[in-house]
Amino acid sequence: MTERVISPRKKVDEVGLDVSLRPQRLDEYIGQDRIKENLRILIEAAMARGEPLDHVLIYGPPGLGKSTLAYVLANEMGVGCKITAGPAIERAGDLAAILTNLHQGDVLFIDEVHRLGRVVEEVLYPAMEDYALDIVIGKGPGARSIRLKLPKFTIIGATTRLALMTAPLRSRFGAVYRLDFYDLEAMQTIVKRSAGILGVAIEREGVEEIARRARGTPRVANRLLKRVRDYAQVRAGGVITRAVADEALSLMEVDPLGLDDIDRRVMRTVIDKFDGGPVGLETIAAALSEEPDTIMDVVEPYLLQLGFLDRTPRGRVATRRAYEHLGIPYQPQVQPGLF
Repeated sequence: MTERVISPRKKVDEVGLDVSLRPQRLDEYIGQDRIKENLRILIEAAMARGEPLDHVLIYGPPGLGKSTLAYVLANEMGVGCKITAGPAIERAGDLAAILTNLHQGDVLFIDEVHRLGRVVEEVLYPAMEDYALDIVIGKGPGARSIRLKLPKFTIIGATTRLALMTAPLRSRFGAVYRLDFYDLEAMQTIVKRSAGILGVAIEREGVEEIARRARGTPRVANRLLKRVRDYAQVRAGGVITRAVADEALSLMEVDPLGLDDIDRRVMRTVIDKFDGGPVGLETIAAALSEEPDTIMDVVEPYLLQLGFLDRTPRGRVATRRAYEHLGIPYQPQVQPGLF
């Protein structure tokens, strides 16, 4: 009989389910060992000095745990964590209202920090460096500037597009870390842990199958696990085996490498419509009626990691591996002028 690694338990409330799957402490955070070790040193040093954490910038593809790390750091420091996003802070006054409501040592997490407006950034600079807020009162010749002192706090910025951040803002973060895709062992541990929290009966082979198709991304793993759980509940008596996971994921059009419909559409567009490339990102997006940012941030990173796409100065090119995966005969590109 196949070994079970998870036993059914009482289900958690669906409200706040995604939050319940988040680790709360560094010891619970799976993977990213190098970054965790650096953060431990950062936390211990700050606590020994009785100071707030230095400002932290975390970047990498979506779904790898940037937001989770902000919660974890706040919990480790024993302080509050306020959350906002770059696009939500439209005016300098919005940022001023957030900053003046922070307490000593609090963490302010800014998602999509690269999308902050330039005027807002100008207000943020003295806040990050001097813990001060410069406010202009009045207009014209009678205008005057006053400086409000702020409690010492920590800004944790997260971005998927580090290159779009201005150099002055990027330089004000004392610690910068990149999150990488997770290896298969870490993904299996994440799936097993999440299944335990959800109270799902899952066999070891079921864990392996879901982890293998999760694209090295915890957010994808949790999403697939919940959908496979639904399938198992309706069609398989509630137990997730390898066969059940395979049937559920095939129904969702997630193939053995974790590629879904949009991934395959991107590769087929490059191969079928543009002879394998090179083709520009905007052209691919227009052909698929998708946003270029979606292609660049969500689809491309994993295809590049698998070696299915190649970025060249002239555009994206499909590799031999992409042809083989789709079952299309490979035709090497012939450079102009060569016979």
